[in-house]
Amino acid sequence: MRVLVTGGSGFIGSAVARALVARGSEQVGVLDALTYAANPATLASLEGRDDFRFFRADVRDRAAVQAAFETLRPQAVLHLAAETHVDRSIDGPGIFVETNLGGTQVMLDVAEQYRRSLPAAEAEGFRFVHVSTDEVFGALELDEAPFTEASPYRPRSPYAASKAGADHLARAWHETYGLPVILTNCSNNYGPYQHPEKLIPMIALRGLSGDSLPVYGDGLQVRDWLHVEDHAEALLAVLDRGVAGRTYLVGARAERTNLEMVAAICSALDEMSPAGAPHLRLVGHVPDRPGHDRRYGIDPTRIETELGWRAGRGLTEGLAATVRWYADHADWWQPMLAGGALARRGQAR
Repeated sequence: MRVLVTGGSGFIGSAVARALVARGSEQVGVLDALTYAANPATLASLEGRDDFRFFRADVRDRAAVQAAFETLRPQAVLHLAAETHVDRSIDGPGIFVETNLGGTQVMLDVAEQYRRSLPAAEAEGFRFVHVSTDEVFGALELDEAPFTEASPYRPRSPYAASKAGADHLARAWHETYGLPVILTNCSNNYGPYQHPEKLIPMIALRGLSGDSLPVYGDGLQVRDWLHVEDHAEALLAVLDRGVAGRTYLVGARAERTNLEMVAAICSALDEMSPAGAPHLRLVGHVPDRPGHDRRYGIDPTRIETELGWRAGRGLTEGLAATVRWYADHADWWQPMLAGGALARRGQAR
């Protein structure tokens, strides 16, 4: 199978690209604009392989996207390219609308035109997997049942609204044009190669340096935490066995408060650097960001029962291994710190 992965130099996209190549049966193309969120070193292990192609292009650039389709001749698309950080969307929402909505429209349009050019059998087997987030569903009460595929859309940040709009576009291209679209909505991811401005790497790296550990508000916001490699395996299951027109929610049934996650990171740091223990003393609370959703939770029953996927990495072990990875890979994250990645954003506009 020939698969085009957009955003494949990013955190989740690179995990997907590596997982596809590891299967040994795919020709994998990565299309990425290499913005601040991407690091070419993330895909260093794939460079020079006969089964890997890289296209430096923006998903908003129709001509560049068409050229990638013409070169790779994909049988499937995994669309992950997006602006993703809520804090950045608060400070500058425009690029989120342009990339997440405009870029998705270009991808859907080019994919459908390309599919129509294929022989009937190939067109029938073509798939477009649109990768989204649980944030499109808004916030849950602490005693409320987790999100399911039937949950209403209630986005509360510019990021979530832009992804919700992209989801609606993907469904519209399926219903209107017959493009075989499959949607996924995942919970919070963690693991190697995540941009240092995100919560887990930021806390880990600041803790390694002995800096303060800023926590928004009271830190009792709840998230379901999914290891990025589990997420990649879920997306491959969707690619292989998912039904066009269906939506699959991807989660690990591992809800924790932000404070619990920070405490777990501090525990891992104490094991690694006893001289700096207890790292929990470095925690400080900072003003909450606007519209900070209190809780997200995922019910992954559909993907577990219909596709046979289930998260396989325990949170405690996965988080400790992630902290160790950042401690051992300064050569990867150091070049990304120039833009103030370890600062908290999203305080106000």
